[in-house]
Amino acid sequence: MRVRVGIGVLVALLAFIGAAAWVGCGVKSRPVPPQAARPERIGDLRAESVQDGVKLSWGRPTTYEMGGRMRNLGYFAIMRSDAQGFFRNVGEVPVTDQQRLQQQQMFAFTDHDTTIGRSYTYHVISFTQDNYKSAPSNPVEIERTVPRPPPNPETYVLPTPTPLPLP
Repeated sequence: MRVRVGIGVLVALLAFIGAAAWVGCGVKSRPVPPQAARPERIGDLRAESVQDGVKLSWGRPTTYEMGGRMRNLGYFAIMRSDAQGFFRNVGEVPVTDQQRLQQQQMFAFTDHDTTIGRSYTYHVISFTQDNYKSAPSNPVEIERTVPRPPPNPETYVLPTPTPLPLP
């Protein structure tokens, strides 16, 4: 009697292991190449020198590298290079509007850690929520300058037309 209980338990255990291996093992769908999940490269990065640093702006990537509408954009990494030529991460811009009907189309970042008179090169990398990353954006190079202050309305003289001579 004891032998039958042991064999029954062994058969049940083997059946359980076989069922678990069949259900939990293997790929259940076709594999997806990484390019299908990577965001398209940003191609419209712009830079301008502003009073408190360098302001970067760019448009939202809307598709994946291999096509298809992007729905899981996670954040942007801002990369900067100075005279040595090595890029380092100087900031991140999170994307928080994935569930909104009207999504933000333009993004901006101001790099405050800059020195007047030095040149910098920037590019931006987009990441999905699953951490698939795009290729680096178009690089932009800028020299940090002090922008001109706006004209003072009290001292700014508008040109006036020259009066015509009277006949």
